[in-house]
Amino acid sequence: MSTLAQITPLPRNLVENAVRIALEEDLGLAGDITTDPIIPADARGAAAIVVREPARIAGLDLAETAFHALDPDAIFERLVDDGMTAEAGTTIARIRGRTRALLTAERTALNFLGRLCGIATLTAAYVAAVKGTRAKIACTRKTTPGLRGLEKYAVRCGGGLNHRFGLYDAVLVKDNHIAAAGGIKAALSRLRSRAGHMVKIEVEVDTLDQLREVLNYPIDAVLFDNMDIPTLKEAVGVADGRVLTEASGGVTLETVAGIAQTGVDLISVGALTHSPRNLDSSLEWELLGSLQ
Repeated sequence: MSTLAQITPLPRNLVENAVRIALEEDLGLAGDITTDPIIPADARGAAAIVVREPARIAGLDLAETAFHALDPDAIFERLVDDGMTAEAGTTIARIRGRTRALLTAERTALNFLGRLCGIATLTAAYVAAVKGTRAKIACTRKTTPGLRGLEKYAVRCGGGLNHRFGLYDAVLVKDNHIAAAGGIKAALSRLRSRAGHMVKIEVEVDTLDQLREVLNYPIDAVLFDNMDIPTLKEAVGVADGRVLTEASGGVTLETVAGIAQTGVDLISVGALTHSPRNLDSSLEWELLGSLQ
């Protein structure tokens, strides 16, 4: 196994709120009508969480919180940390506690792990594909509603960077803004008079002519939208280090290396969060004495 540098953990309120909503969705008004009749209230059990395929790990806080929500005294033993890689068949955690709680929280815990590990694993593949270039891989706002903070955390676990979190923390002027405002000059002149001194301004461009125009204004970054490789390379030369450069639009694992070789600083990939495949993991029952 290998690990990234220390990753800032998710805020507790974000984790607890997400788990609470997920458990409420699963338990509804009647609770677990399968487990409760079968398992005595005082029964105790032990289980292991196993990944069935190679993975970059993300989401252990959420899994642990799901079990603790139903059994505050459950023992959750992490055998890896978020940001680490694990081979197929690796046991990443063990849990001991009330059997009802373990069985009821199982799907919620695995859903979070499957989603976030899937994002982290896909991100790690993109990061590996651009190794040796200056380009960094970043996510977008194409996230699952309500889960953005969690999914962007998973991107960090995969070695990627976070783009803006929402409409509130950075300015990104897109083609529709420019069209609605009546042109680049109108849009940027209005922006600069309102944006605070701590707010970064990025402008999306589709052509080299647009790029040359926006470089006349005090902006921080430019996004090259759906440009082909030769145009991207020329655009990087036109920018000439005056602003941060970002490429976006239809990026895949097959094309990302060629995009990186144009010299762009960032490559934003919506697929990291809108199209990851969930990681295959399972909760496997163990003899209670195996954790003692």
